[in-house]
Amino acid sequence: MKLQKISLGFTALAMSLNIFAADLTRVEIEQKLKSADKTHVADLRRKDFRTLDLSKLDFRNADLWGTDLRDANLNDSDLSNLNLDLTVMTRIHFSHANLSNTSIFGVSMMDADLSGANLSGSRFIANLDRANLKGANLTDANWGVDMKNQPMGLMRVSLNGVNLSNANLTGANLNRALMKRVDLSGANLTNVDLTMADLNGARLENTHFKGANLSGTKFGFVKDKAIFNGALNINAAIFEE
Repeated sequence: MKLQKISLGFTALAMSLNIFAADLTRVEIEQKLKSADKTHVADLRRKDFRTLDLSKLDFRNADLWGTDLRDANLNDSDLSNLNLDLTVMTRIHFSHANLSNTSIFGVSMMDADLSGANLSGSRFIANLDRANLKGANLTDANWGVDMKNQPMGLMRVSLNGVNLSNANLTGANLNRALMKRVDLSGANLTNVDLTMADLNGARLENTHFKGANLSGTKFGFVKDKAIFNGALNINAAIFEE
C-alpha cells in the first residue's frame, strides 16, 4: 500500500507538471523519430499518447519524460537505454518490447502487458501489480531496494499478482520486492537476490532457485514442487508448515 501511494504520488506529480500538449499522430511521431539522433533527440516530453498505436517504433533517440502512455500500444518497440522516470504507463502494452537498460522510477504500471519483453539490465522502482511478464527476460535487472537512496521512505518494486511464468530472471536483484501471489512457475531464478522479498502465496511449480539468495525471503506455505537445489541461505528463508 505504501509503495502504491508513493507510486501514484509520483504519477500525480508528473501530471501536475504536465499540461499535456496536443496529440501527435503516429505519422508525426515517426517523422520526429526518423530525424532524431543521439545529439538531437526527438522531444516528446509531456505529450498525451494515450491509446495510440506506437508499436514497432524506435524510441532510442527520444525524450519521453512525463509523457502519458496509458493504454498505449508499444508492442515490439525499442526503448532501450531510455530514462522513463515519471511517465504514466498504467495498462500499457510492451509485449516483446526492448526495455533493456531502461530506467523506470516512481511509475504505476499496474495491469501492463510486458510478456516476452527484454528487461535485461533495467532499473525499476515501480508498481507492476497484476502485470503480465510471462516469458520476459529480466537477466541482471536491478529491481531491488537501494537502502542508501530512500529520501521518501522505503520504495521498492511491487509485483503482487504478476505473471512471471517461464521468465528468465538470472542474476536479477529483487531484494525486498513485494511478490505476493506471483506466478513463477517454470521461471529461472538462478543467482537472483531475493533477500527479504515477500513471496507469500507465490506459485513456484518447477521454479529454479540455484544460487539464489533466500536470506529472509518470505515464502509462506509452499505446496508446489519448487527446485531449491543449490539455493543460498535457504535455512534463513521463512516457510510456513
